[in-house]
Amino acid sequence: MANTLTSLVPDLFEALDVVSRELVGFIPSVTLDASADRAALNQVVRSFVAPAAAAEDISPGQLPPDDGDQTIGNNQIVITKARTVPFRWTGEEQKGVNSGPGYNNIRTNQIAQAFRTLTNEIDSFVGGLAVSASRAYGTAGTTPFASDLSDPANMRQILADNGAPLSDMQLVINTTAGTKMRSLAQLTKANEAGTTELRAQGTLLQLDGFNIRESAGVNTVTAGTGANYVTNGALAKGATTIPVQTGTGTILAGNFITFAGDTNKYLVTTALTGGNVVIAAPGLRTAINSGTAVTVGGSFTANLAFARAALVLATRAPALPVEGDMADDRMMLTDPRSGLAFEVAMYKQYRRVRYEISIAYGASNIKPEHSAILLG
Repeated sequence: MANTLTSLVPDLFEALDVVSRELVGFIPSVTLDASADRAALNQVVRSFVAPAAAAEDISPGQLPPDDGDQTIGNNQIVITKARTVPFRWTGEEQKGVNSGPGYNNIRTNQIAQAFRTLTNEIDSFVGGLAVSASRAYGTAGTTPFASDLSDPANMRQILADNGAPLSDMQLVINTTAGTKMRSLAQLTKANEAGTTELRAQGTLLQLDGFNIRESAGVNTVTAGTGANYVTNGALAKGATTIPVQTGTGTILAGNFITFAGDTNKYLVTTALTGGNVVIAAPGLRTAINSGTAVTVGGSFTANLAFARAALVLATRAPALPVEGDMADDRMMLTDPRSGLAFEVAMYKQYRRVRYEISIAYGASNIKPEHSAILLG
C-alpha cells in the first residue's frame, strides 16, 4: 500500500512544471515555520525568537567569564486555517479516460492544481498582513516606479527610522508595479544597472537592500468614507490612539490617514469607534495639535516592504485522531515552487477513490513597525 502514493512523486513533479502557476512572492520572503507535526484549527504554535546580542570587552584572565546566558523568546502564531482540496474517481471514470489522456496523467495534474490553489490562497493570506504595517509611502491608486527607482529608498527610510534590521529586507509588489520597474531605462541598460540579469532573464533585482519579488497575492484595500475629521486634543509624538471629532463617515482598519502639516501616512489598525482611531506602532512621528485636520487616504494596492523577521508563516499538517482515520495511504509532498509541504491522502471507497491535498496554516505580523506599505 505504501507505494500507491510514492509512485506518484516523479509524475507529480513533472506536472508541476506544466500546470500554470501564479507568482507567490510573499511565501519565500517571510520567516517560514514549517513542521511535520500536526496542528489543530485555532491551535497556538510558537516560533522562537533569538534575542539581540550584546558585545563586551575582552578581559584576559585564568578562567573565561561566567556569562553568556540568553533568554530565547517566542512569538505565538495561531493556526487559523485548515484547508483541503479534494477530488475523486470512480472505476468507470478511470476506464473511460484510459483510452485517451490516461487516468495517471490527469490525476497528477489534479494534485498539481491543488498545490496551486492552496499556495495562492496562502500567499494572498500573508499579503493580507499588510494592513497591520506601520506606515505607507507613495500615492494611492498610482503604480510605483512610474519614472525612477526612488521608491525602495523611501521604503528603506521608513524601516530604518522605525529601527528595523536592514540586513534582510523584502519588498513584494504586484506584477503591474513589476512591469513599471522592468521598463525603467536604469534597469534595462546594462551599463546603468550594472548587470544584464534583468534584461536577459526578467529577474527582479536587489535594490537599496531589498530583495524584490512579485506576487499575485498583493491585496487591495478599500478606503473608508470618513471626511472632515479633526483631532480632539493635542497628541504627543509616539501616540497611537487618536481621538477625532466633528467629521462623518468611516475610517476602517487597513486605511491610512494623514494629518495637516505632517507628510507621514499612518496605517489604521483599529477602525474608528467611540471617537477614537488607533494607528500602528511606533505611532506619530511628530506631535499634533488639537483641531488638526485628519484626512482618510484613498483605496490602494498594498505592496509590502518588511524585514523578513517581521512576518511569520507557520504551516503544519492538519490534525488527525489519535487512532488515525480511514486513509489507506498518506504522505507529505513539498511544492518546489513555494517550498510548502502538503499532505496528500488517499481514501479507498466503494468502487471509488478519493484524494485530499491538505495543509493547516497561520501567519502574523509580529513586528508591525518593521513593515510598511508601498502604495499602488
